[in-house]
Amino acid sequence: MSELNIRRAVPEDAAACGLICYQAFYDINTAHNFPADLPSPEAATGLLSMMFSHPGFYCVVAESGGRIIGSNCLDERSPIAGVGPITVETGAQNAGAGRKLMDAVLERAQQRKFIGVRLLQAAFHNRSLSLYTKLGFDTREPISTMFGAPILKPMEGFYIRPALMSDLETCNRLCRKIHGHDRGGELADAIRQGTAKVVERTARITGYTSSMAFFGHSMGETVRDLQALISSAESFGGPGILVPTRNAPLFRWCLDHGLRVKHPMTLMSMGMYQEPAGSFLPSILY
Repeated sequence: MSELNIRRAVPEDAAACGLICYQAFYDINTAHNFPADLPSPEAATGLLSMMFSHPGFYCVVAESGGRIIGSNCLDERSPIAGVGPITVETGAQNAGAGRKLMDAVLERAQQRKFIGVRLLQAAFHNRSLSLYTKLGFDTREPISTMFGAPILKPMEGFYIRPALMSDLETCNRLCRKIHGHDRGGELADAIRQGTAKVVERTARITGYTSSMAFFGHSMGETVRDLQALISSAESFGGPGILVPTRNAPLFRWCLDHGLRVKHPMTLMSMGMYQEPAGSFLPSILY
């Protein structure tokens, strides 16, 4: 391979990177008999186009011989930075591009003084698990990607409504209580986009979701709060929701209500990490 060059991504890179992203995930998933995470190259291009143009993301591309062979992104919207998606062209893998793409975003996270960095890794992908561990990430949670028909069964005593910008600080306090940090930048985007919801019990907010989807995160004071949010979802976006497998009551409830496991993942962290003091669903970024 020609000498690798890492540079900042621009929106015009999205088409080339989207094709690489789709194909890389398709190849690794199908090689292990799992469905693809992204439905088409166009979907991957749309995702990366948003991330490459959003001021809350720092994105880089890898070039070899003047040609793009991979990309990576860092979500900078909250105190914890989230990594991904990182992909390298199938024919250019195992030659150091993935390591350099990771080095670039981790250097950025250090420069910006984030208190921690996290990612989700496909548990069946041995190479990425090894790379992230060598880079300093610790394994924190086994995660099950789950998908199925919407449950749409209201739970008595739980009121679900769209989140408002006036709810942001209450939700941030809840997140800080559960995780030790907030995800306010990400949640504010979701409120503006109309995907965020809150759950109320006894006239107070006890949980929220940015969206019930692969790229959404959710949390609640109790398992029941999270179950109420899942029950109210009209659909599950992308490959599905990410359920911590160690949360046996929630995992079992999802199975009992028709959701099925699509594939396993691993939540990994570097830097600050607090054992969650409540129930949560991570996003694919963390």
